[in-house]
Amino acid sequence: MDMLIRNESLNNDYAALEARKSQNKNLNRYRDVYPYDHSRVVLSKGPCDYINANLVTMEKAHRRYILTQGPLPQTAGHFWLMVWEQNCKAVLMLNRIIEKNQVKCHQYWPLGTEPGVNDVMVMTDVGLKVQYISETEASYYTTRILRLTELESGSSRDILHFHYTTWPDFGVPQSPTAFLHFLMVVRESGALDENVGPPVVHCSAGIGRSGTFCLADSCLVLIEENGVDSVNVREILLDMRRYRMGLIQTPDQLRFSYQAIIEGAKKLLSDTNNTVRATYNFPFTST
Repeated sequence: MDMLIRNESLNNDYAALEARKSQNKNLNRYRDVYPYDHSRVVLSKGPCDYINANLVTMEKAHRRYILTQGPLPQTAGHFWLMVWEQNCKAVLMLNRIIEKNQVKCHQYWPLGTEPGVNDVMVMTDVGLKVQYISETEASYYTTRILRLTELESGSSRDILHFHYTTWPDFGVPQSPTAFLHFLMVVRESGALDENVGPPVVHCSAGIGRSGTFCLADSCLVLIEENGVDSVNVREILLDMRRYRMGLIQTPDQLRFSYQAIIEGAKKLLSDTNNTVRATYNFPFTST
């Protein structure tokens, strides 16, 4: 992977001052992954307005995503408050709770294995509760329905929780085909539609796997609307990096993004008897 693209962004001068404030430092999972101030999600209620999350807006693709870190024990309530305030229909979780014997994310939803015992999680600090409703397991992902309720008003919403369970940290899914199936399941749910709040997409840091998902989705939207020749993947990635730092962390993640985009484009365009080259001259090579 070319070192330039690994660190390149369209502007390196974006400030991330809120994340570095003393009262917010313990709300960041990693010391080197901060949300830019200009695109950070601001909480309206609760004990503070800070969460390590950015709103990524891809105007040409008519897409908005909230990219965030895996919640910490002290930020799980903030996470659900963000979902509530941003009117999100879905959460996309691209990591496991424990990976390589390390905790990568707090268990921020109720397991629901014992009804009446562990099927509700109450967060009094933000005035919300989350209730486990159901789940459906596939070979490499699980889909859950979680009910989010505002304690004061009693109003509630059902949130879709798409959990990709076989995507390794700093790695890539087993195949583009499995990843694309997951993407299409998310799309068909309406979670990415413009008439609902942006989906919350997270892994552990909210930049590697999360960036890979959003890059592939946005590029495929543009290919579907304007054709394969209209898409410059590098430029789209750099555009996304204007909103959240460090998106896509490894050569394999970037290469996989291209592979998924190519396979997705072939599938999309096959219905119109168009063809897409099965090979691609990757501009970024591993070192």
